[in-house]
Amino acid sequence: MQGRNFIDELKHQLRAGTMTNRLIIVNVCVFLGILLLKKSLLLFNIDPLMSDAWIHHLLDLNSAFPAFIRAPWGLVTSIFTHEQFGHLLFNMLFLYFSGRFFEQYFSRKKLWLTYLFGGIAGGILEILANNLFPALQGTNVVILGASGSIMAIFTALAFYQPNLQVSLFGVFPIRIYFLALFFLFKDLINLGTDDQIAHFAHLGGALFGLLSIQNLHSSKNILTKLDGFFSRFTSIFTREKKVKTTRTRFKTDEEFNSEKRQKQVKMDQILDKISKSGYDSLSKAEKDFLFNQSKNG
Repeated sequence: MQGRNFIDELKHQLRAGTMTNRLIIVNVCVFLGILLLKKSLLLFNIDPLMSDAWIHHLLDLNSAFPAFIRAPWGLVTSIFTHEQFGHLLFNMLFLYFSGRFFEQYFSRKKLWLTYLFGGIAGGILEILANNLFPALQGTNVVILGASGSIMAIFTALAFYQPNLQVSLFGVFPIRIYFLALFFLFKDLINLGTDDQIAHFAHLGGALFGLLSIQNLHSSKNILTKLDGFFSRFTSIFTREKKVKTTRTRFKTDEEFNSEKRQKQVKMDQILDKISKSGYDSLSKAEKDFLFNQSKNG
């Protein structure tokens, strides 16, 4: 059987791939689209400075309040926009690293909601900080990139599974919790410096990540509330058949924790088997279990 070509694989990933892969593809496509647009305008003798200003106005988020009011959609478009290849590469590597771990413990929908609203929260905090603190007023910081969104994902993961060990530079084992603290302290130390980095956006994303794991299995959880809001909002524009609702008995804390421990033990056994014998050594039941755990939060 012939394997999928590049275009077919791209379609497959967008349709059935992990949310991490989907987000990476969208970010890369936006970057390539902007690059292609700039080169096209250049070939038509359009002033590069004018085209850059137009593109930035359309996609970026400006911390100046009047500019934000004129283009509020920048809260969303900016978290998919990168101007420099190095910025894109670093963010996508960080997203791949944190996103694939995140999807082992949570659902793909939670990853999407954390990415989206973590980035929005970061943008809002950056705007508030640059308009409230006298030392930052008038700086007009332009916010772009997925850093705030990724900080939300990484922080949520690190504080939910603080003892998760990762390999720093592929060599040094370190608990993910310490990495998260390092990035948080790095942003705190550099607040107010003119280094062209939106540190408040990073901290806003991290704050949302922390909030997203509070009351995790309760209706009070912020992601649960946002998911419910989206469901009600989209139902306005879609016709859905009314179905008979039935009462669902919620699990007690003891039942939930017991089931969680059993699943974690089984997951550890499967991961240990993969590390020793490879993925192909798994039985169909083990593969199905691994798939369901990565799919469901």
